[in-house]
Amino acid sequence: MMEIGVILPSVSAQLEQGLDLRTAARHAEATGLDGVWMGDHLVTGMSTLDTVAGLATAAAVTERVRIGTSVFVPAIRPLAWAVKQVASLQHLSGGRLVLGVGSGGGAAQWAAAGVPYAERGRRTDLALELLPELLAGKPVRFEHEPGAPVVQLAPAVRSPLIWVGNDSAVARRRAARFGDGWFPSLIPVDEVIRGRGQLAELAGEYERPLPTVTVGGVVSFGGTSAADLAEQIAGGYGMALERARRVPITGTPDDAADRFAEYAAAGVDHLVLGIGGGDWREQVDRLAQARVLLG
Repeated sequence: MMEIGVILPSVSAQLEQGLDLRTAARHAEATGLDGVWMGDHLVTGMSTLDTVAGLATAAAVTERVRIGTSVFVPAIRPLAWAVKQVASLQHLSGGRLVLGVGSGGGAAQWAAAGVPYAERGRRTDLALELLPELLAGKPVRFEHEPGAPVVQLAPAVRSPLIWVGNDSAVARRRAARFGDGWFPSLIPVDEVIRGRGQLAELAGEYERPLPTVTVGGVVSFGGTSAADLAEQIAGGYGMALERARRVPITGTPDDAADRFAEYAAAGVDHLVLGIGGGDWREQVDRLAQARVLLG
């Protein structure tokens, strides 16, 4: 059965609705959804919480749901520190972490972190390559650092599932080479089918199993219209409006379940959905209804 997870509410939604992450995470778990997720942002022009602190909070008040990053950016941090944060979340959540990994964010975010924007690809590949052994507590020589120190982190943890974000050719190759899953966002169904086919070819090249497919999206049950959501997506992500119109999932829970089924038929194993307006808890209740209707 396809799993459905939800992005935890933004700081602005929390303030407007008298909501906090503890209450939101408990609510999502109580409705039967499969995961709670947070993005990883440093400088965006909006109020955002640190993803590690936020997900640690969610992990502490839940027992069953996945705790997911959508997506964590290891390359913007010193590598050992990034891995320490991942290991801590995996330990604190009792092994429920799913590590979505990306190399995105605007150049301002990288400048604020003191990391050259042009190095994001190389640093992301390096993080994905060294993560498994570092998480396992093995000594790893950091050839990329002055003096090539040997780093060994503890406590050792079982590696979380690693889902590589983005819909680019580079991201699909990373997913095939390093990941357990491919995690594009705001992508129409027909593009999922095409991308999954390319992913299968790449996985064959690396002699690895076909990664699972997770799609990030946005859902609204009367909170915001499909047209308004499409305009927000087009403006916020530089996407053609015609393409953006095929992304939002809106209408009734029955309508949403039909859209979920289309993604499932395209080979999608998980959906991670942000709430596109309205009362967050009410919207999550309807999302959970749609999950049940999907069967």
